[in-house]
Amino acid sequence: MLFDIVTIFPHFFDSPLKDGVVRRAIEAAILKIRTVDLRDFTTDRHRTTDDRPFGGGEGMVMKPEPIYKALKVLKEEPPEARVILLSPRGKLLDQAMAGELAQLGRLILICGRYEGVDERIREHCIDLELSVGDYVLSGGEIAALVVIEAVSRLIPGVLGCESSAENDSFSDGLLEFPQYTRPRIFKGWEIPEVLMSGDHARIAKWRREQSLGLTYEQRPELLNRAKLDEKDIKYLRSLGWEKS
Repeated sequence: MLFDIVTIFPHFFDSPLKDGVVRRAIEAAILKIRTVDLRDFTTDRHRTTDDRPFGGGEGMVMKPEPIYKALKVLKEEPPEARVILLSPRGKLLDQAMAGELAQLGRLILICGRYEGVDERIREHCIDLELSVGDYVLSGGEIAALVVIEAVSRLIPGVLGCESSAENDSFSDGLLEFPQYTRPRIFKGWEIPEVLMSGDHARIAKWRREQSLGLTYEQRPELLNRAKLDEKDIKYLRSLGWEKS
């Protein structure tokens, strides 16, 4: 899969992309990630990418011309790309959305800055406006890294163990169950006995109930759209949950 990142800070990505599963996927040629310096598509000697907003107001707005020119050049190259603007007013990125994007061959990620981008770019050049959370960042660069990480994990071959992505939090709409490792006893704190039982069915049941319980306690809103069977619902009701 190819990611093109359009940004005024291309070197921002140098270090984050040199570690972890993304680096290994790049080395294995499963992923290709290119940074595109938006200033290369300016025409003035100051390489200006922003200007004051019409109508007055605080801050600066990213100019339409450099973004338009960058997209025109990028979209002339195969394969066909989905153009995404990282923006706090976009659709919220979740696991389902990450899964949809992982099915594509190429994403162009536009990193906004300042007060955002000229609205004409939003209206005429963007396929999807995407947010990584209901909070404000200084720009879209960190958001682009979140998108790359979330999407890449769902591409075959990126993770060493393919079942890891299937068992992650949110993969079935629930938080992940608690995890433990050696030593069995640490500072007098013991792991749950069931994990040492060797009874795989019992362990699976315990893990499922833990996921349900944690989700109910910490993110109950997720339960309304989670994949639940009759046993799940019965267990949740024993905890006091009522479907809204």
